[in-house]
Amino acid sequence: MSRKTPDLARLLAAIDPTAPLAQRHLQLIALLGWVRGDGSAVEAATGRVALLVEAAERAPDVRARLQAWWATLTQHLDITTLLADFGFAQRTSMASELAERMRYKLLPANPDTVDASELFMLALPHEFDARWLAALDEALLVRLLAVLLPARDEDDGGANHWQRALLDAIAYCAGQILATGFAPELRLRMSEAAREEQPFHALLRDAESLRVEVLHPLRTQDRLQQAVQGLRERLDACRAAVNTVYAHFEDNGISVGLVFRLRQLRERILRVRELLECLLSPRPAVAAAQLMSHLVTVGRVRRSVRALVATNSSLLAAKVAERSAETGEHYITRTGGEYLAMVRQAAGGGLVMAFTTLIKFGLYALALSAFWGGFMAGVNYAASFVLIQLLHFTVATKQPAMTAPAMAAKLKDLGEDASVESFVDEVAHLVRSQAAAVLGNVLLVFPGALALALLIAQALGRPAIDAQHAVHTLDALHLLGPSLLFAAFTGVLLFASSILAGWVENWFVLHRLDSAIRYNPRITATLGRRRAERWARFLRGNISGLAANISLGFMLGLAPAFAAFFGLGLEVRHVTLTTGQIGVAAATLGLDALHLPAFWWAVALVPFNGALNVIVSFYLAFRLALRAHNVGRVDRKRIYRALRRRWRSAPLGFFLPPRRSI
Repeated sequence: MSRKTPDLARLLAAIDPTAPLAQRHLQLIALLGWVRGDGSAVEAATGRVALLVEAAERAPDVRARLQAWWATLTQHLDITTLLADFGFAQRTSMASELAERMRYKLLPANPDTVDASELFMLALPHEFDARWLAALDEALLVRLLAVLLPARDEDDGGANHWQRALLDAIAYCAGQILATGFAPELRLRMSEAAREEQPFHALLRDAESLRVEVLHPLRTQDRLQQAVQGLRERLDACRAAVNTVYAHFEDNGISVGLVFRLRQLRERILRVRELLECLLSPRPAVAAAQLMSHLVTVGRVRRSVRALVATNSSLLAAKVAERSAETGEHYITRTGGEYLAMVRQAAGGGLVMAFTTLIKFGLYALALSAFWGGFMAGVNYAASFVLIQLLHFTVATKQPAMTAPAMAAKLKDLGEDASVESFVDEVAHLVRSQAAAVLGNVLLVFPGALALALLIAQALGRPAIDAQHAVHTLDALHLLGPSLLFAAFTGVLLFASSILAGWVENWFVLHRLDSAIRYNPRITATLGRRRAERWARFLRGNISGLAANISLGFMLGLAPAFAAFFGLGLEVRHVTLTTGQIGVAAATLGLDALHLPAFWWAVALVPFNGALNVIVSFYLAFRLALRAHNVGRVDRKRIYRALRRRWRSAPLGFFLPPRRSI
């Protein structure tokens, strides 16, 4: 510890109250950097604070210079920006706040500022700073204040500079709370009871009453406590009114921007309560140190892009997962009848995809540019997927991202063995459903594509694709090539389409577009009232599926084109389309295809292709749903043991329905 003294002596010698603004701030940063040290031990940092205090106490000239320097430093800083606004977005848009945080990360900070919050982030940037500030004991803090402040820092009003700063910060926070609470997009979403109570109307009056009582030289404790209690009750009423907006979101969809503003408002209410505690604390020095420690943590969160995205998208993720879970329940079969129905629906989807495969080869013949070729392929896929949806058929690989949230919802309560067994039952149902859907798709798309290619060959007098193109198709689908990577990439696209579908449905519900279609005068005049009602019901029930199908189609078509622009060489490997391509190639090559190793390597790819499509999309959706449902440390070992036990005792249950239910 003693070897730090020469450094401290030089730092204290450099303290200059007459230095320019930026230099004074650099002196503060250097002094706090010395206190921080290497950040290895809190006791070492508090010990260095004690050394600083002892050095000032031993040397009256150093103490006088420190007091003059500190007075000049604080007089030229706006401390209320730190107390009232630090940690809050200056703008109401999440996108603007994201840009602001990127600026903090990418651009250098400037010590030449009168904003105390900017200087605070420069001087106390580390998590360790919060720890050593919180560890300072009251006796040391009192001594520190004695060497920094004159014996009496009090004016005629009976309140010192720190108390006035706290009162100003409370007033500024109250004004921000009032402005946000009066914003129409929030006010109209509050419950009717909350609007009638008008909790925000008297907030500024209560804050001003507190200010008067604190500054009044003849105040009494009874009147002060009455003013404090009134402000606290008003803050509780404002917070309760804000919470009613979340109930509106549950029924009418979520806006990330509004959630962002709500979180800011609730945090400001909590900040006022923290400032109140600091203002009224019988141990003001300790309360101030604790507040500064908390602000250090706030500052680290303030600069974190990850924290912004995580905190403000969690509710949207929950709503997307919830809506996907509702849809996903329809894709899980539990009885033999449902299993057979899934096979039939998947077979219908496979038949449609056979036509899609032939159209895809037809587009190749047009020799379009990369973008327009991908765009037309996307139109082909999207139209096919939408047709499958309208015919109530299914495509196997679209199911996992929808069923995963439904599965995650089952993980909320696993306290009993019966709950674990129930979850294992759901896993078996899900795997069996996926097997049925993949089987139905593949078993019909291959003969369908083969038959269509043979009909085209008979009608045109030549094969649908030439032999060279057929061999190239089989070579591209080789199991030992990059196709497995492409299949996993396709699983990511399947997951992305499900997220987009949930977002679109949430947006549709949030803006009440079904009601707008049903009642808008221009729409009803164009379509007629009954037709407008049918369109409203149709879109409300199918908007998620339409968004998923259209987005997936264009992703499958355009992703390879965009990847080629960057030289990545990525392709898509959708198991149903892959099987259809093998069928078209086999139609051209005839029985000779059976003698080609490339044909059998392509056939061998099909089960792995389907597995990767399913597993990747399911895994990503399942992880998102776990986070959205706040499912934390689930007893995974119990689940794994139960799954292994079920696999050993009844492996066919994962692929075939119980015989008694057929």
